[in-house]
Amino acid sequence: MRSLSLLTLASLALAHSGHKPKPPVSPETLPELIHLRDLLEGAQQLEDFAYAYPDRNRVFGGEAHMDTVNWLYKELKRTGYYDVYKQPQTHLWSKADESLTVDRTAYEATTMTYSPSVNVTGELAILSGLGCSASDFSADVAGKIVLIQRGECAFAAKSVYAAAANAAATIVYNNVPGGLTGTLGGATSSLGPYSGIMGITQTDGEALISLAEAGPVTVNLWIDSRTENRTTYNVIAQTKGGDPDNVVSLGGHTDSVDAGPGINDDGSGIVSNLVVAKALARFSVKNAVRFCFWTAEEFGLLGSEFYVNSLSRADLAKIRVYLNFDMIASPNYALMLYDGDGSAFNASGPAGSAQIEHLFEDYFKSRGLPTIPSEFDGRSDYEAFISRGIPSGGIFTGAEEVKTEAEAALFGGQAGVAFDANYHAAGDNMTNLNHEAFLINSRATAFAIATYANNLESIPPRNSTRSVLKKRSLSRRAHVHTSPASKKGCFHDRVTL
Repeated sequence: MRSLSLLTLASLALAHSGHKPKPPVSPETLPELIHLRDLLEGAQQLEDFAYAYPDRNRVFGGEAHMDTVNWLYKELKRTGYYDVYKQPQTHLWSKADESLTVDRTAYEATTMTYSPSVNVTGELAILSGLGCSASDFSADVAGKIVLIQRGECAFAAKSVYAAAANAAATIVYNNVPGGLTGTLGGATSSLGPYSGIMGITQTDGEALISLAEAGPVTVNLWIDSRTENRTTYNVIAQTKGGDPDNVVSLGGHTDSVDAGPGINDDGSGIVSNLVVAKALARFSVKNAVRFCFWTAEEFGLLGSEFYVNSLSRADLAKIRVYLNFDMIASPNYALMLYDGDGSAFNASGPAGSAQIEHLFEDYFKSRGLPTIPSEFDGRSDYEAFISRGIPSGGIFTGAEEVKTEAEAALFGGQAGVAFDANYHAAGDNMTNLNHEAFLINSRATAFAIATYANNLESIPPRNSTRSVLKKRSLSRRAHVHTSPASKKGCFHDRVTL
């Protein structure tokens, strides 16, 4: 009797199983499966989780955040296409009550996460520098409440240097219109102890400077901080198929700030990624795709940093690209791409980041949509990846920064208004989403994932060495990328909702 070939046996086994092989994923097909109704349904689910509890937010470790984590896990598990797990971890949660009174007038202020408690009354001191080195603080600030402009360095550095100069407390005012929230990144710093620190608007900061220039100003600053350790989880889902030594990774964060439900920040990113993950389950992939849903981003990128720290050098080297999607449906949006080649902000990402940026540029250009670059400024979860030499990129639609006249001409919307006026506020709910941007960027996500799931030839081979952002000495090119077919204004005529 003649033996059957392996190919014949495989064919017989497949026929007997009754399962047809899935077609390879296509960059042309996958975006067509992304629909606005599915995106809005997911975003509504997140708002429902938040509003089911008195705090009306999804802060990490809280009940609504746990509902978010469990929902993502179940939805991904239900596909049968992914190996899904929750990665437990414990982080320090912090919340504060505060008040700021200047010459008996109350000002709105927000305590920086992990600020120590303080209750002081003292004279206001205006710092001429940005508070990023000890030399910025003169002996005259001792016992005073120091006012510092935002910029150049982390809030933690400003707080530590103020404490080292014996300042009684620190106020940071914004360098763009709007309120200021922030984190010190942890309960302690290797630089030294913190001073109590809170943030105020640019307008209020400038008003306080004017008062101080006219004569001594008395400030009462009160912060009551509470902390507790909370167990929380990342959700990680990797395709069962595809080469596990060549992993295409993407992520967004699952938590909100205390003020609101965080439906744009970053409900938009995680819902988009979930919808793309479900659509991808209809296809086969050449390279493994890993969807990451990070916890505790708002407290200092804690979940993504925990995850990356948990990987061996060999496992890090298997991650060929990381794509970050944080705030992709801002109401007064611009289409921003992380500046992987460093041509706009003079700091390029790890090798391969330029190719990621150019992939997105070409995608948007082919659809007649302009884009502008966004700086790798360390404010989202890509930071853990670029700091370890992993090529990174992604899409962003703007936060508290104000849209310029030129940006309004490109993207529509209102000049002189923040990209997201509800950034880190109670109003970041379903009404805060720009449906057009939500769909455009979700389809762009699907395109990039389908592209890299098929082919990583444009991305240089990786090794396990650590890398950081690289400064460029090249002349800067124009910061706006458009196609000849681009038109001013919005894109309703080019997007089917």
